[in-house]
Amino acid sequence: MQNTISGFSKLSKTKKIDWLLNTCFDNNDTAKKVVTQYWNSDEKLQKLHDEFIENTITNFYLPLGVAPNFLVNENLYTIPMAIEESSVVAAASKAAKFWFERGGFKAEVISTTKIGQVHFTFSGSKTDLQSYFKTIKPQLISDAYHITKNMNRRGGGILDIELRDKTEELDNYYQLHATFETLDAMGANFINSCLEQFAETFKAHAKTHKVTNVNIVMSILSNYVPQCLVRAEVRCKITDLKDKDIPDPITFAENFKQAVSIAEVEPHRAVTHNKGIMNGIDAVVLATGNDFRAVEAGVHAYAAKDGKYSSLTHCNIDNDIFCFWLEIPLAVGTVGGLTSLHPLVKFALQMLGNPSAKDLMKIVAVAGLAQNFAALKSLTTSGIQQGHMKMHLMNILNQFKANDEEKKALITYFKTNTVTHSAVVEAIEKLRS
Repeated sequence: MQNTISGFSKLSKTKKIDWLLNTCFDNNDTAKKVVTQYWNSDEKLQKLHDEFIENTITNFYLPLGVAPNFLVNENLYTIPMAIEESSVVAAASKAAKFWFERGGFKAEVISTTKIGQVHFTFSGSKTDLQSYFKTIKPQLISDAYHITKNMNRRGGGILDIELRDKTEELDNYYQLHATFETLDAMGANFINSCLEQFAETFKAHAKTHKVTNVNIVMSILSNYVPQCLVRAEVRCKITDLKDKDIPDPITFAENFKQAVSIAEVEPHRAVTHNKGIMNGIDAVVLATGNDFRAVEAGVHAYAAKDGKYSSLTHCNIDNDIFCFWLEIPLAVGTVGGLTSLHPLVKFALQMLGNPSAKDLMKIVAVAGLAQNFAALKSLTTSGIQQGHMKMHLMNILNQFKANDEEKKALITYFKTNTVTHSAVVEAIEKLRS
């Protein structure tokens, strides 16, 4: 039975670890070594990492890889990807090379509008509420000027505020539904600060306009941003799809399109299909210091926007032209947050040429499209396991603590043999015997 503790956050990092080891590990020296060996030897840099979150005890590493040869709108990128899953970076790189030879990726930002809402209840006259809103709306904007003035100066800010009646869905429920342009910032703190000011102003003047019983429930941005959209696509003649893995491009194109169509109508397939897209998207979002949980939530909501969960990618064959595209909501930033604090985030953004938020949206979308293309190409040709398990081979070898000589021998062996967990175990045991 673990013990509770009061004032844990006020303890020093060393004291926190001591309590943790005593409570959960019976003062295990191995556990302490695991925690401390991931500390950075640069004390100033470690302090920076410690202060990113509360109750930090150590650093949790993810590999940061790069996928080169991404041609996007005639610009060449090497894309940073932070992810633990084997084969993701390799698959992205392979897709990048494939499409580099066929004209590359095209991407465009369709819109960049972000959303925030003040949720409130009101049990009085709807007519009085609507009249009050028309009167107070200019003041909602003017009272938030101390928050928006810098954003306004750069060309962003509050786009509009609407009063939305949601009483048919929930008794007495209304919203102040606000839209924003936050430029190169992801804008979460900016939007939430504006919303809280809207709520304060709206509540403070309600009674003087004969609008009583206004109860502010909460003020918060939405991570569902269906008006913050980016599109990425690839296209070429069907005959140009031919390569060593695609001897019959016509059959490949038809099977590929059918695989996408299945994900469009079958939710069980669509979830795995879209998870593969997010392998690419999340890896770039994380590497560039953005909120991958927010992106995930918004993207999956968008996948169900028509009432049924469906594929985020689409494929068309018309006049012997193969077209494969993706359209998703993405709210990302290149200023603020970790982008100016985390050294590896700054490194990743510099690698991309210090892109604007719009350019980063395009790059992220392209990474997702490339990942999905690579997965569907494997699924409709050699099968997913052939490439995936060969990439997973090193993880299995490390699990069995294979030395360098054993790794070399087994990598050579599995170049011409099927990789499965049991086959690798059998080969290791045979080698060691």
